Amino acid sequence: MLPPSKSNTIDFDAAKLQRLGFSAKRTPNLHPLSLNQLRQQLNLQLQTSLELERILDVFFQEVQRIIPLGALAYQQPASDLRLELGERATHSASYHLNHDGDYLGELIFRRNQRFTDDELGQLESLLVCLLFPLRNALLYRSALQSALRDPLTGTGNRIAMDQALQREVDLARRNLQPLSLLMLDIDHFKRINDSHGHGVGDDVLKAVAATLKGQLRNVDMVFRFGGEEFLILLSNTNREAAGMIGERLRHSVLNLQCAVQDQPLELSISLGCATLLPGESADSLLRRADNALYVAKREGRNRLTMAG
Repeated sequence: MLPPSKSNTIDFDAAKLQRLGFSAKRTPNLHPLSLNQLRQQLNLQLQTSLELERILDVFFQEVQRIIPLGALAYQQPASDLRLELGERATHSASYHLNHDGDYLGELIFRRNQRFTDDELGQLESLLVCLLFPLRNALLYRSALQSALRDPLTGTGNRIAMDQALQREVDLARRNLQPLSLLMLDIDHFKRINDSHGHGVGDDVLKAVAATLKGQLRNVDMVFRFGGEEFLILLSNTNREAAGMIGERLRHSVLNLQCAVQDQPLELSISLGCATLLPGESADSLLRRADNALYVAKREGRNRLTMAG
């Protein structure tokens, strides 16, 4: 049985910063020999990046100049963030980081020896240096995600799709792994908008997007291709498996419980599936999936067609 972890909540308000001796002016010292010198070093190094992983890695490495650590873990469930550096150990000290009412996440220090009260005090002092770089990195990450996300459905947008498709094609070639693509269209979506209004149409788009994401693996990627069309990238997935996934998605949408003024709204999707061929380009893969979707719609909708 592991010993209980020490857990603390730190609210870095202005008074806290003053009590810990934090000030804006710092002079660099490349070889910190004391707590204050290490804080000066961190204040310089942590301001050089907006990448969360880089900031936490620098913090983890530098803190060990005065406090031995086995691992550092960070999690922010609201942003679906979970990072861990080093190796798990038996003793831990965790801190919930808050600033002006904003929850910045939980930081967990681990090692095989208990932390002394003096070491915990030093960690808390060093955490001051991490606060603002961490907050800026989270804001930067959120801005990037917003730029690559469809605001209505929460799926990736066309910019994100173009980037991910080329990246996945390159990875599939490099690792000699299969890659499949599903393109799908909500059947008779224009009729839904015309009969019930765009508000209902928006609700349908959100419900279908949520259903698709709920049926897929974490590594699969869903994008809103445009209008009522969605594209799904299935990494390391061959033709047969992709067809099975497509059928599962089709049945899931059929089973959606949607109603307008207490009247059931029947929904279905048509899908086209293509699997990357040797030497094939991303544009060609996308075109074959689109052609397969066209065949599915032409042959009666509510069906999956596999590209040749």
